[in-house]
Amino acid sequence: MTTAPLSLEHIIKPSSLTDKKPPVLFMLHGYGSNEEDLFSFAPELPEELCIIAVRAPYILQPYGYAWYAINFDDEKGKWSDDDQAIESRDKIKNFIDEACSTYGLDEDNINLLGFSQGTILSYAVALSYPKKVKNIIALSGYINESILTDNYRNNNFDGLNFYSSHGDMDQVIPVDWARKAPELLQSLGIEHVYEEFPAGHGVAPQNFYSLKKWISDKI
Repeated sequence: MTTAPLSLEHIIKPSSLTDKKPPVLFMLHGYGSNEEDLFSFAPELPEELCIIAVRAPYILQPYGYAWYAINFDDEKGKWSDDDQAIESRDKIKNFIDEACSTYGLDEDNINLLGFSQGTILSYAVALSYPKKVKNIIALSGYINESILTDNYRNNNFDGLNFYSSHGDMDQVIPVDWARKAPELLQSLGIEHVYEEFPAGHGVAPQNFYSLKKWISDKI
């Protein structure tokens, strides 16, 4: 079901729980995709999770959506619009509050699952506002420190957990970029797991089984 009046378009799979506020998993898709993409994982994930797949705010032509523009310029090369990314970071933060209030979700058990650009935004939300979220599944992405809040290193990261993974043959986002994430998380004292799989820019079956076990143990 799609619900207006919340600030971002989304689809939702309700939790199986009826006796208490359920934990929630927000899904953030990649560049050029939409909310249906990651939502295909929903039937395989723990039933107690309320799953909300969110549509990015920027429309791409001829189809698809993006959290921020990626420009391909002959002079500058490939570059990202960090201002748009920061706007999307805060739109996601605000949407989390809206959704928890609207759907009666557990504000103390908020989880994120991102892919590619959605992962970059998941990192940004979690590291900028670590008390907002609990567990983060970061697939095929990297940490862009330029879109984190100022002085984010001074935040209290207790209780934050990351599962990060990447394909070792990824031709869209180099695996070397992803490998910097666990180094940064370790420097901040954040609990994390990092895995690589023999895959390109996608989620291999063994990758999915691994993340499913991880989130099942965490919620």
